[in-house]
Amino acid sequence: MTPLHTPVVIPETHLKTDYRKRHVLIGSCFTENIGTRMENLKFSTDINPFGILFNPLSICNCIQRLISGEEFSAAELFHHGGLWHSYQHHGRFSSVSQETTLQNINTRITSGASYIREADFLVLTLGTAWVYELKETGRIVANCHKVPSSAFKRYRLSVGETVDGLRGTLEQLWKVNPAIKTIITVSPVRHMKDGAVENQVSKATLLLAADALVRGFGEERCSYFPAYELMMDELRDYRFYAEDMVHPSPVAAELIWEKFRDWLADKESRDLSQQISSLMLAFHHRPLNPEIPEYQLFLSNSLQKALELSKRHPFLDFSAEIEYFSNKKPIT
Repeated sequence: MTPLHTPVVIPETHLKTDYRKRHVLIGSCFTENIGTRMENLKFSTDINPFGILFNPLSICNCIQRLISGEEFSAAELFHHGGLWHSYQHHGRFSSVSQETTLQNINTRITSGASYIREADFLVLTLGTAWVYELKETGRIVANCHKVPSSAFKRYRLSVGETVDGLRGTLEQLWKVNPAIKTIITVSPVRHMKDGAVENQVSKATLLLAADALVRGFGEERCSYFPAYELMMDELRDYRFYAEDMVHPSPVAAELIWEKFRDWLADKESRDLSQQISSLMLAFHHRPLNPEIPEYQLFLSNSLQKALELSKRHPFLDFSAEIEYFSNKKPIT
């Protein structure tokens, strides 16, 4: 029978991770999708210290600031729409209080700067080559924070500009952390507000840049995972999209995550992640009637699994699960 989909063959990578390694994930909302799954499965992660970032140069700015560890000053914030913002950060950092905004930003700078110097993997997800340059300063912003479009110059980065920015940034990172490996992906989320043609040209720019970086640095230091290609080819059906017809559906996101895990993690870690996944399903299970004997037995069995995993893998933290199952009460 003719296959009903086009399989994407993913070349094997020499870069393999495991549960003892540390992972920094920076980039678009797809970064958070993958990072949250890793975090829930007990992989050591630091996800988007500046919040969601879409364009390559804002990603570069984030990494460079983490390398330097330089805190943000009040002068780098601005007030708009009743909130204090940073042009280099996602809106999750914005607040009605300038002090709170600055504190939240600098707390993440401190933790992120420490983490990236010891990390084993950097996962970058590039979202778009379109950028917004603030006319007042000539600097590219990570987020416009609903400031009127007249304040910005919008243009698309070239392949060369994208490669130069990321190459220089990664070379700086390797000076402070020579062992860190880089995984580059292009987000499968389509930026349809740019227009269908403009989105495709943007993605093509990012794909060419990623290819140039992997070829230039070599696969021992830098590798590419085809998240975009999986969505466009292997999952090219609208049933794999969310209601907005732009973002991957939960099913598609899970399928891409499984391929990413199987591609990057060694066999022992893949097996362990499946055991932890089963435990987490039990941890989040909410029964209709928690008083029945069957549920008490379920809790007891789950506690034993958590204790066994903790004993076999003492470098992982199962304290929350052990406490929950020990109390034999559902979390409300």
